[in-house]
Amino acid sequence: MIHDLENEPKKQGFRAYFTVGVVSFLVIAAAVIFFFLLFRLDTIRSFFHKLTGILQPIIIGFVIAYLLSPIMDFFERQLIRFVLSKSKKDTVSSRISSFIRGIAIFLSLLIAFFLIYILGSLIIPEIYVSITGIIKDMPGHIDMFTNWINHTLDNNQLVASYVKEGIVKITDYFENWVETDLLSKVNTWVNYFATGVIGIINIIKNLLIGIIVSVYILIEKEHFAAQGKMIIYALFKTHPANVIIETLRQSNKIFGGFIMGKIIDSMIMGVLCFIGLSFFKMPYTLLVSVIVGVTNVIPFFGPYFGAIPSAILILFIDPMKCLYFLIFILVLQQIDGNIIGPTILGDSTGLSAFWVIFSILAAGGLFGLIGMLIGVPFFAVVYYIVSTYIEYRLSCKNLKSTSEAYRQLEHIDIKTGKSIYKDKLS
Repeated sequence: MIHDLENEPKKQGFRAYFTVGVVSFLVIAAAVIFFFLLFRLDTIRSFFHKLTGILQPIIIGFVIAYLLSPIMDFFERQLIRFVLSKSKKDTVSSRISSFIRGIAIFLSLLIAFFLIYILGSLIIPEIYVSITGIIKDMPGHIDMFTNWINHTLDNNQLVASYVKEGIVKITDYFENWVETDLLSKVNTWVNYFATGVIGIINIIKNLLIGIIVSVYILIEKEHFAAQGKMIIYALFKTHPANVIIETLRQSNKIFGGFIMGKIIDSMIMGVLCFIGLSFFKMPYTLLVSVIVGVTNVIPFFGPYFGAIPSAILILFIDPMKCLYFLIFILVLQQIDGNIIGPTILGDSTGLSAFWVIFSILAAGGLFGLIGMLIGVPFFAVVYYIVSTYIEYRLSCKNLKSTSEAYRQLEHIDIKTGKSIYKDKLS
């Protein structure tokens, strides 16, 4: 017993040195890994590019399954409700449940293929005709627009000269861009798709494999979720595991709710824009409606990305209709921002306008267009995780977890723990 007591300080000292050694090793290893990653960014980028190329069918399958999952769930609920009403039972057997799942997946894929068919057979040819018409008729539209400016500014030659000079520069730049950059890119894309048979075959192959993968994911999605929970509970203690699972559940709710809501919102905006432009007999009605609908997927900046080029197209044909178009888009965006968007999306992200702009700019700068599309829901998930952790830490200290409680806070008394607030009149 005495011998054990004499050795206890030695054991504690060894443990302390061992802990310091492990921490030092981990810090050095982390520093080495950081500098390796810093100076090998090109190698790492090429590795991930190659990896994503290999896993592209799997990634496509996950994306398709994620987008089709809400549609499948809807059909599955309706079919189960119908079967239960006919059989007058409380539950359905596993065999019938599997059969219903298969029908729901089939109906979901049928809707997706139907939308793709409409896009390919009706919308894309019209868009192609509109674009070729723009390129062909652009010089005539520019002359008409210049004549309209001259007629409007006949009484003010000084302003007219400045306006005409600006128009000449803009039109020269635009014509040069259309004839060089745009046409060269279009020709490059056409040549690529015309001659790149292997590339087309790979795209079709990856898409077909992705569809098959998505079907298997949809069939086994509950099984995959159960396996994930099992792994989490095996690796972590009960409380952290519960927190992780709840965080994943809320993240899926935020991300999925935003993506699906934004897609539905953009489709509604495209349809309303088409109806409004058809009523006002605007040129390039279908093309402009598609531009407005597609760009509306991007939060905050999307309406501007869609309205500006569309307004320029209409401006060269009829300046007064361009003014009417801008007024119409302004009214339509107000309806979307105050009625349609809140009804469909609600407060799905929980982000203020500042954080929405920040997430779009940051993600767009890092990952381009894809970053602008998913930047808001991704940042909303990060914001939820951080805010949940902060609320937990504040509750451990018996402090309030609302920002309003700290607006007039001066400090917290160390001895009493009482919050001291500023005098509002001071």
